[in-house]
Amino acid sequence: MKRRRIRNNGQSGAPKWMVTYSDMVTLILVFFILLFSVSQIDMVKFDAISESFRNRMIFDFYPSPVPMDNPTEHTSAEESGKNSNEFENPTQLENINDRDDRTDEEEQDSLDELMEQVEEYLHNQNLNDVISASRTDRGVVLVLQESILFDTGEAEILDSGKPFLDKVGTLLMNLPNDVKVEGHTDDRPISSYKFPSNWELSGARASSVIRYLIDENDFDASRFSSAGYGDTRPVVPNDSEENWSQNRRVEMVILENDAENDDNDS
Repeated sequence: MKRRRIRNNGQSGAPKWMVTYSDMVTLILVFFILLFSVSQIDMVKFDAISESFRNRMIFDFYPSPVPMDNPTEHTSAEESGKNSNEFENPTQLENINDRDDRTDEEEQDSLDELMEQVEEYLHNQNLNDVISASRTDRGVVLVLQESILFDTGEAEILDSGKPFLDKVGTLLMNLPNDVKVEGHTDDRPISSYKFPSNWELSGARASSVIRYLIDENDFDASRFSSAGYGDTRPVVPNDSEENWSQNRRVEMVILENDAENDDNDS
C-alpha cells in the first residue's frame, strides 16, 4: 500500500507565534513612549516656580504662580491669586530698594555737611597747620600730633596744647555727634612704671584728652569713648624720625549717626 504524499502548496512565512510576539513588543514600546511623554518638564510651570523663589514669594499666603489643574471650590480669591499682581508689579521690593537708596544719600549729605562745618571752623580758628581733618565712613577725623599735646613718653597734656583742645571743645559744643578719641604711638618700645608698653601709653593719652574736654566744657560723658591702638595702626612706615612723629598722634573721630555702634559690632 502506497503512502499518501503530502502536497506542499509552496506558501512560506513567519510562524504564527511571531505575530503575537510582535504585537506585544509594539504595545510595550507604546507604553514606554507614553511614560516618557508624561515625564517631560513643563517649562512654563518650571519658569514660574523659579521666578517665585527669586522673588521670595514661597509662603502659603502668597498666590501660586503655577495654575492649578483642579482648584478646589472653597479656595478664596486671595489664595488663588486672582486679585494679586505681585509678579507683574513687585512694588514691595522696589520700595525697599528705594528706601535703602534714600538712606545712603541722606548719610552722604550728612557727612558732607559735617565735613564742611569742621573745615570752616578750623580755617576760621587758624588751626589748619595744627589739626588736620579728613572724612571716613565713620565720620570726620581730627588728627592732633603728639608734639602739640604731650611730651615724649608722657600722657599729661601740655599747657601749650590746652588752647587747641579748648578750640576743639568749642567745635564739639556746636555738634550733637558722639566722639571717639583714639591714641596711637610709633613702634619703638616703651617700658616704665606708668606705661609698661605702648598699649598703656596710647590708651592713657586718649583718656587724658577726653577728661580735659569734659572737665573744661561740661560735656555729657556718654558722648565720648576711647581706644588705645599702640603702634598697630601707623599712617606711615616707622623707618625715620619724621615718620615716627607722624605716627605718634591722637585722633578724634566725630562719629556719624550710628557709626560707633557699627564699630563696636565689627
